[in-house]
Amino acid sequence: MFDSKNGIVGLAIGDAMGVPLEFCTREELQKSPTTEMTGYGSHDVPKGCWSDDTSMTLATVDAIIKDKDVNCDTIANNFLAWLNDAKYTSTNKVFDIGRTCMKAIFRYAKGEEKAEECGGKSALNNGNGSLMRILPIVYYSYSNKMSEENIYNLVKRVSSITHAHEISIMGCFIYVIYGIELLNNKNLEQAYNIIKKINFNNYFSNETIEKYSRILKHNIKNYSMEEIKSTGFVIDTLEATLWVLLNTSTYDESIIKAINLGEDTDTVGACVGGIAGIYYGLDSINQSWKNDLLKYDYLVGLCDKFNEVLN
Repeated sequence: MFDSKNGIVGLAIGDAMGVPLEFCTREELQKSPTTEMTGYGSHDVPKGCWSDDTSMTLATVDAIIKDKDVNCDTIANNFLAWLNDAKYTSTNKVFDIGRTCMKAIFRYAKGEEKAEECGGKSALNNGNGSLMRILPIVYYSYSNKMSEENIYNLVKRVSSITHAHEISIMGCFIYVIYGIELLNNKNLEQAYNIIKKINFNNYFSNETIEKYSRILKHNIKNYSMEEIKSTGFVIDTLEATLWVLLNTSTYDESIIKAINLGEDTDTVGACVGGIAGIYYGLDSINQSWKNDLLKYDYLVGLCDKFNEVLN
């Protein structure tokens, strides 16, 4: 048994904490760190508003609830409902959508390709737009006791709705395995060590595996903050996520550290928040942040339906 509220609400809070700070430089945030939920700032949205990270995560959750399975066309249709009708948003307003995601969704809307064939396939299409929404696959894979190979195949399909290049797929695969190992009651360090022992050659080219060498061949925890980037590039986001998680000891501390890295603050906050939520649990999260999060009851209700399908 698990409770998806831990990770899903954890992700939404990390996202909402980061939204007002997106594009802020690390230098200005380190001088004056943000420690509370704020509004407006980088985007003209109120306090507690989440962005595309959470909306696309919720669209994925809702698709799995509907089908009791992972159907990429259902997920893509939900992405369309988000983009066209502002479904899964906190303020009935869509903002901050990435170009690669938008192009893939428009490609799907034309009806020329299956959903899992719509994602960007170029090396230039390796933003963090599939990593930020992959968390529901952690729960689905864990619930179904899937093998490593089947997890890979599922992650590849779901990532490829928007991001089909193997660099993006590998980042999502690492994140999903990490989350599953935490659900298996491993601690943050143990889960990281398990990732490092995976034979990625079964799934990815040597060139792509080498790009993740700071995670796989070294210890990302031991890098200095100056060596960690928090851009929208999928590898930077994954490195920042693991670095924050391995260098903090509470949910609140991890989110504060994540968002004050600057740049792509909402997505780093979301990716950290999803994993930290799994590990520390919903009850550990700052109550004022939960109070400030918009549509909190809606999120909880959706997660309860997700739990019913998977548990």
